[in-house]
Amino acid sequence: MQFEFLAPYRPQLLSVLRIITGLLLFQYGVAKLFKFPVLPYFANIPPLIVAAGTIELVLGALLIVGLLTRLSAFILSGEMAFAYFMGHMFKTGEPVWHPLNNGGTAAILFCFTCLYLASAGAGPWSIDASRGKS
Repeated sequence: MQFEFLAPYRPQLLSVLRIITGLLLFQYGVAKLFKFPVLPYFANIPPLIVAAGTIELVLGALLIVGLLTRLSAFILSGEMAFAYFMGHMFKTGEPVWHPLNNGGTAAILFCFTCLYLASAGAGPWSIDASRGKS
């Protein structure tokens, strides 16, 4: 069965993917920096995680509105790759390659979603599109 009936909605779905990805990353930034919601994992975070939270907060917000989308998504993709390799794969001191065992599934998914957004652009529902920059 083919799903070509969805083809006319590709541009809008790209915008939806960008908005949802931005919202999800933004929530991580809020949790890390403002402790909302209160999560034990983010209670006492080191400076590197504060930096990551700042990137997620600011660039996640830019993704939500679709401003500087390609650059923001590219930086976030790199941050998520860094998060996977530094924060998940080696969190026990020895490499744990399987994402189900190291908790890195979301980091991998964010990494490649943001890489796609860096390539595809913001979509029609964005400030970039309204400025002719998409």
